[in-house]
Amino acid sequence: MSTVTTSVPVSFTTSALQEIKRLMQEEGFDNSKLLRVGVKGGGCSGMTYVLGFDKQEPADHIYEVEGLTFLMNKSHELYLYGMQIDWQDGLNNRGFTFSNPNASATCGCGSSFAV
Repeated sequence: MSTVTTSVPVSFTTSALQEIKRLMQEEGFDNSKLLRVGVKGGGCSGMTYVLGFDKQEPADHIYEVEGLTFLMNKSHELYLYGMQIDWQDGLNNRGFTFSNPNASATCGCGSSFAV
């Protein structure tokens, strides 16, 4: 049985939480998957943010924020600690944005960073 960690490495704005919960209510959503927050190699600046739904892996920590449960690989916490995830729904900018205090450089797309 997995334990839920109460100290979370990332935060979500109200609009991000609303959009994620809306996506989870969509018809056909796979309720066996949880939100995954993480990083992967690649992108303009060296690392790319991961935000999607996935099954739990052995190296994951489970977190809960305002009724939203999410997964994060333990090794990704170092890169993402203190990051805020937001949802923008404007005419010129629509999608999730990441404000990461650990990023030494970011690219124009906003989904790639360097540490």
